[in-house]
Amino acid sequence: MNPWLLTIPLAYLLGSIPFGYILVKLFLHQDIRATGSGNIGATNVARSGAKGLGIATLLLDLGKAFLAVKIAQHVAPGNYDLAVVAAVAAILGHVFPVWLGFRGGKGVASALGVFLALTPISAACTFAVFLVIVLITRYVSLASIIGSATFPLFAFYFVPFRTPIVIAGFLFIPLLIILKHSQNIRRLLAGTESRFGAKKVAA
Repeated sequence: MNPWLLTIPLAYLLGSIPFGYILVKLFLHQDIRATGSGNIGATNVARSGAKGLGIATLLLDLGKAFLAVKIAQHVAPGNYDLAVVAAVAAILGHVFPVWLGFRGGKGVASALGVFLALTPISAACTFAVFLVIVLITRYVSLASIIGSATFPLFAFYFVPFRTPIVIAGFLFIPLLIILKHSQNIRRLLAGTESRFGAKKVAA
């Protein structure tokens, strides 16, 4: 069977598993989409009052995307183009999950998962940038935006492949994450974005 026909739909379906929604519904009997920003990601899940569920959501969202890329790498070893397209499919699944009417999260944790699978050293550098920005500003959204924007710089330095698919994938994922933070960008510019640790967090 054509590995592309097998791995790309599977990557999307794995990415589309809405762990934040499932965990909050299962343990708190609430719809996370009615809490805070309405986002199904880890930050908004933590905002629901259950930080443990937020951490679980973070790890599961990261893990599902990591697994999607690893499956592609297992099915077609050495086919880096396929792995990158699987990464994009997993992110699209998380951001536009078929199970929730194509309204999902912002893709930050899942992006870290695919980055770890594709180029661990680039992922580590990107996460370091994220942590530094959070520690300095306490804006998770700003850290997500800046961290995402720096990923291509690290990836193009550490990854030897320069095919059109790889280049497009490494640029598309950060761009999608930044676009999903458009409301956060407006709040940051207006000075109304909440900081991490505050009672109300908009991310």
